[in-house]
This record gives sequence, structure tokens and C-alpha cells, in this order.
Amino acid sequence: TLTIDNKKYIADVHVRSGLYSSDTIFDYWHGYVATRVFSRNACFILKMDKKSFPKLQEIGRRAYEKETLRKIFSPNNLWVQYTPGDSTLSNIKEWFKYGSAIEHLCRDLPVYK
Repeated sequence: TLTIDNKKYIADVHVRSGLYSSDTIFDYWHGYVATRVFSRNACFILKMDKKSFPKLQEIGRRAYEKETLRKIFSPNNLWVQYTPGDSTLSNIKEWFKYGSAIEHLCRDLPVYK
């Protein structure tokens, strides 16, 4: 499921698929994406590159197209490499940088940037 909050500039994607379940937050206000992978009990945070990520309005359009057409093609692939975060769990300044939505998603989990 996809929820878009235009006032907070956040898209929240919930994938319910057993072992592969996850929650992802696209926080356009703070410029970060966070994914919580439930099977790994970990959170992955990525700084958005505005050239690589679709605009918030486009995410809604793509979701609508996928629902309507049942198939979506995107030539945009993004490959990233994560490293363990330094002190994200204990450093309050880090949570201010990521925003409260990502803090609520990732609090008390190992964080990878």
C-alpha cells in the first residue's frame, strides 16, 4: 500500500509479503529514504539524490498506473551500498536530520547508511 502526505512531503510504502515485508518512507522534506526490512530487523537510510528519485507527485502517478495497468516499466534503476551507521541510535542530532517519520520507523534498530 502507498500513502502520500502532501502536507508533510512524505510517501509511505508498506509491502506485506511474508518474509519480504517492509516499510519504506520517502521523506522529501528532509531528503532521505528509510526502509525497515522486518526479516532482517534493520533499517536502511539513504540520502535522496533529486536526479535519481521521482518527485512526490510522480510516485502517486506511478502507483496509480501500476494499479490501473497492473504493470509498470521504469528505466530508472538505483544501486546503492550501505555501511553501518556511526552512532545513529544514540545521537539525537542524527534523528533531527532524518526527521520524525524516519525516527519512528527506525528507532531502536541497527541503522545502515
